[in-house]
Amino acid sequence: MCDFRRYSAVLLVALLLATSPAQAKTFDVVIYGGTPAGIAAGITAARGGASVVVIEPTRWIGGMVTGGLTRTDVGNEKVIGGFAREFFARAAASKPGTPMWFAEPHVNLATFRAMLAEAKVHVVTGQRLATVVRDRNRIVRCTTEDGTEYTGSVFIDATYEGDLMPRAGVSCVVGREGRDTYGESLAGFLPMPVRPQTPEIMGSECSCLGGKGPHYVHGTPAKISARDDAGRLISGVNEARAPAGGADGLTQAYNFRLVVTRNPANRVPFPKPARYDPTRYELLLRLIREFPGVRFGRLFHLGDVANGKFDLNAQGLFSTDYPGGNVSYPDGDYATRDQIWRDHVDYIQGMLWFVGHDERVPARLRDETNAWGLCRDEFVDNGHWPYALYVREARRMVGAAVLTQQDLQKATPKPDSIGMGSFVIDCHIVQRVVTADGSVTDEGSFEDARVRPYQIPYRCITPRRAECANLLVPVCASASHIAYCSLRMEPQYMALGHASGVAALLALAGHVPVQEVDVAALQAKLREQKAVLEFAVPGTSVTTLAGIVIDDEAAEYRGSWVASGYGTPIELGSRHDGNSGKGEKAARFTVALPQTGRYEVRFAYTAAPNRASAVPVTIEHADGIASVRVNEKLAPPLGQHFVSVGIFRFTAEKPAVVGVDNAGTDGFVSVDAVQFLGPLPNPSLP
Repeated sequence: MCDFRRYSAVLLVALLLATSPAQAKTFDVVIYGGTPAGIAAGITAARGGASVVVIEPTRWIGGMVTGGLTRTDVGNEKVIGGFAREFFARAAASKPGTPMWFAEPHVNLATFRAMLAEAKVHVVTGQRLATVVRDRNRIVRCTTEDGTEYTGSVFIDATYEGDLMPRAGVSCVVGREGRDTYGESLAGFLPMPVRPQTPEIMGSECSCLGGKGPHYVHGTPAKISARDDAGRLISGVNEARAPAGGADGLTQAYNFRLVVTRNPANRVPFPKPARYDPTRYELLLRLIREFPGVRFGRLFHLGDVANGKFDLNAQGLFSTDYPGGNVSYPDGDYATRDQIWRDHVDYIQGMLWFVGHDERVPARLRDETNAWGLCRDEFVDNGHWPYALYVREARRMVGAAVLTQQDLQKATPKPDSIGMGSFVIDCHIVQRVVTADGSVTDEGSFEDARVRPYQIPYRCITPRRAECANLLVPVCASASHIAYCSLRMEPQYMALGHASGVAALLALAGHVPVQEVDVAALQAKLREQKAVLEFAVPGTSVTTLAGIVIDDEAAEYRGSWVASGYGTPIELGSRHDGNSGKGEKAARFTVALPQTGRYEVRFAYTAAPNRASAVPVTIEHADGIASVRVNEKLAPPLGQHFVSVGIFRFTAEKPAVVGVDNAGTDGFVSVDAVQFLGPLPNPSLP
């Protein structure tokens, strides 16, 4: 017979050992997420003397920069400084033949590891967050799934998913706001118009492989039926679920950014997935049948990087993006996310297998596909498959300030700037929907998504103080869906991570909440570390020009025009016709002039060698309609923007109209602005 009291004591000790943490660790700064932002924050804080731990839930640090995204989305590289530029310059210098911004994944990984070791940052991998303990509005500690407790003074959520902040009581959102939420013209449910592409474009070699044909990136290139013979929607196509501009809980599609090569010595054939289902690619098959000469480089965006390798990304109606495959991911538990991750692997591997092996695919395209493959010297411990699922968007914090479309295009200066962005508002397909005529179109991406180089305020990475006083969020920052589509680039994540590391040091030194950090001191330290907080915006504002100027943003358009930031345009940029749909596209500039009289009319465009040599321009004036032709290959002679198209009489009672057409043109037609100078003196009067 056993001693009950002794048995109970032994059992109590065993239970305590089983339920107590495997070990407890204390750091000044605890960072959850070994993404580039988390690494930037950790190294910056450690260089300043703080003890730092970076906890990465996967087996690999570096997020997308080491996990597949090798052709960095730079935008205007002049706004990138500080830690981001330091890292990319170091990665490029570490291996001969590596261009700036475009290092190979294994080079990026080695660079991050070396920088972390030099800064003496403690790194933990393969441990996901289990619990978070708070004391009023402060995080006290967090625990990982192995039971280890991490106590800290400042916490940083640097995950792509934003997993720490909701457990810390911080407000966040998933999905798209409606247009009325922040007054954003691009917000909410937004089907794209069909943008017809010619068989010549779809069948030409892409420019990255030495061809001259332009890429088509977003949009549906032809009318394709969305239903099968029984009238059912084919795989991957949905009924429209929201009114135009309406809000929903959807995010842009995820994918894997593959690193591929045509070098036989380094090429591994694309694998066939364990769960292969060719019916998932019916829409892709219909796209191929619509363009039987389509090239591999038209289905997939190929960006050359270094040493014969290419970054393979999604483009167009059907590519490596998996619209709808991520719906449950942002708020999903770990089991749900693991299943979605595996499903994305199956979907993309199955797609490449389909294009390379299904006998319904033209032999030329199959052969071209099979000439490509994964890189033997990349991701060697993961079957040469990329480490990271490209989570383009998940949760977004609703913090002290919310960055919106206006902050990227109009109200760009910010007094508490901690970094800058410049990439276009880039939203990949959210879903594919059936249109009223039964065809399919992509939904959620944009035609006009230009931005100015914009400042990112410190308030976008700080929660509301009442919610949490010692947390910074540099990745899932406080931004609308629209603004986040530009903000979500890795150089900007690194800039915000850099600022988070410096802000953490200042909060530690001053024993203050992160919301009370001295912003001037933060900015001074960031500038000292070569961060870019302000930049003279290129281009010209209409407010600096004489007369009355109507920018291309205010024009009315027939057909699908493409926004462009090429050259030094007026305001955000210009538009062009894509050198397609000749006779189907027109722009119309209309203005009510304040006084009757004679005005000189000027037309602005961005010149280039591939522009049309005789663009039809019509002027509707008080005495009729005049027509002129403009050679857009030649640079505008007037103020680097305008060419005069004549002097005409206008009345205050009838609007002045300038039209631009692309009928019969022999190149790209560009429109930027129209200017009216006057009223001018009447030459017939003494």
